[in-house]
Amino acid sequence: MFATFRLNRYRLSALSLIASGLILAACNAPPASTLPIAPENASGFRTDLQTRHAAKHMAAAANPLAAEAGRAMLRQGGSAIDAAIAMQAVLTLVEPQSSGIGGGALIVLWDGKRVRTFDGRETAPAGATENLFLQADGTPMPFTQAQIGGRSVGTPGVLRALELAHQKHGRLPWAQLFEPAITLAEQGFPISPRLHLLIAADSSMRNSPEMMAYFRNADGSPKAVGTRLKNPALAAVFKRIAQEGPDAFYTGAVAEEIVAKVQGHANPGSLSLSDLSGYSAKERAPLCTDYKRWQVCGMPPPSSGGIAVAQILGTLQALESRDPRFALASLKPLKSTAPAGIEPTPQAVHLIAEAERLAYADRAQYVADSDFVPVPVKGLVDPTYLASRAALIGERSMGMAKPGTPPGIQVAYAPDRSPLRISTSQVVAVDDRGDAVSMTTTVESAFGSHLMVQGFMLNNQLTDFSFIPEENGQKVANRVEPGKRPRSSMAPTLIFDRQNGEFLATLGSPGGSQIIEYVAKSTIGLLDWQLDPQTAINLPNFGSRNGPTELEQGQFSAETIQALKDKGHSVNEIDMTSGTQAIVRVKDAQGNAALAGGADPRREGEALGD
Repeated sequence: MFATFRLNRYRLSALSLIASGLILAACNAPPASTLPIAPENASGFRTDLQTRHAAKHMAAAANPLAAEAGRAMLRQGGSAIDAAIAMQAVLTLVEPQSSGIGGGALIVLWDGKRVRTFDGRETAPAGATENLFLQADGTPMPFTQAQIGGRSVGTPGVLRALELAHQKHGRLPWAQLFEPAITLAEQGFPISPRLHLLIAADSSMRNSPEMMAYFRNADGSPKAVGTRLKNPALAAVFKRIAQEGPDAFYTGAVAEEIVAKVQGHANPGSLSLSDLSGYSAKERAPLCTDYKRWQVCGMPPPSSGGIAVAQILGTLQALESRDPRFALASLKPLKSTAPAGIEPTPQAVHLIAEAERLAYADRAQYVADSDFVPVPVKGLVDPTYLASRAALIGERSMGMAKPGTPPGIQVAYAPDRSPLRISTSQVVAVDDRGDAVSMTTTVESAFGSHLMVQGFMLNNQLTDFSFIPEENGQKVANRVEPGKRPRSSMAPTLIFDRQNGEFLATLGSPGGSQIIEYVAKSTIGLLDWQLDPQTAINLPNFGSRNGPTELEQGQFSAETIQALKDKGHSVNEIDMTSGTQAIVRVKDAQGNAALAGGADPRREGEALGD
């Protein structure tokens, strides 16, 4: 069914055998009342989107201007990573609340022969300590107090990651990739409805003169939808980066202004010129695991997303092997009168949510930056271990799951009870050669730290660390340490046919700690339910972060909600603002290899191709 591309069989690298430690058995999930809301406000559900088709190449992003920039690079013979770089530059301008050059990114790339991953996650400054977010009395700071200002700013990583990927897989000149963003910054772009909504909803903006001048009118009201925003300062930065490379960002005048903003704020941070100049992106071994007849590849730590998605799928596969009644393929979604037009069955929601509880429990206990913490990656995705976890799933909800004891544990850590809030964006692309990329990119919360430098936002990524460094005398794996990368939920994903190695799909989503749920849902929709990419993305969002079972507001029938309650689920209907993009390799009517793509109706994205 799919075009042929040979996949080198990447497997998990062998991990040293290590002694097992005692593990806290206490429930690690935060109470339901502490689970964070979606990091970006909902802005409606578009019902006009249909799967897009293309014969040669395709790019998808959370804003149509970014998708157009990606397609423009593909039309000029660019690679998938070329398209991603152009899209990231434009997103810095048109989606500043979500991502940009002041943040970080995780990249999963297929080069036609093997899967490669690039880690552009931010790092904690050398001056950071594990008590960074503790108040004088030893209690954790309120989130907004930690977020706003220089305290939360990590060393940005996205440009170094893009540079590293471009050096290996770029086809177009680096400078050419910034031309669409430079043009838009100079000539202006219209404020979109979603950007307007987020500007209007942001109460912290009033303390940032730069943001007020850029996003709001003289009377303080948000600039109207359609207002043309020009950003000459960012255009000038892009021109320097285009000509000089990322060194123009990490050294010199731009770096000096970043440091001055961070250290000079009323809530200062310790980010220094040496932190910026010394930052390095890393290429890491991909995390590839088998799921039925497919292979699913994602990011290893410091992302928890790749591990958690693999655990969810592996647990569901083990559950199906134990009892055919639990086979997801037989639980196809039903038609619905809700905006999505389709609704998963109560049993499917139940099984997937239960598998997610188990994955989130392990995530909070074990996953952090593997350069600092011995993460038992191989044990967490081991089929035998996942089968033991699947045995905990029955016909009634388990409520809150406890972490398991996977093989390969070296140190006992306390559970991390700090839920994540990430404001992210997602791009995917497939080029003329069939190479593919999935990149999730972020500034953390909406508008990051609210520090604006030369027309772009600085991240507040350090709040992705645990605010509490230890509990009951045991360290938390995801505590703050100098040079460490905070744990992420980002889950950029590539899918292959396991038997013949053919590339099948690239996908990913923003959405904070719920990214894992969104990617798992869309993956199951594509693979088990054989949905086209737009329908898989449109599926109502649902899942559990090891608390209540969360259902996307207004998308589920009363019958489904009651059926879940009858199974013991505590149900919360909430906004679940995903931003999934997906491109799938298919056959056209003549049997030729083609592409099908979709964008999330909950945001403003688009999939464009030729």
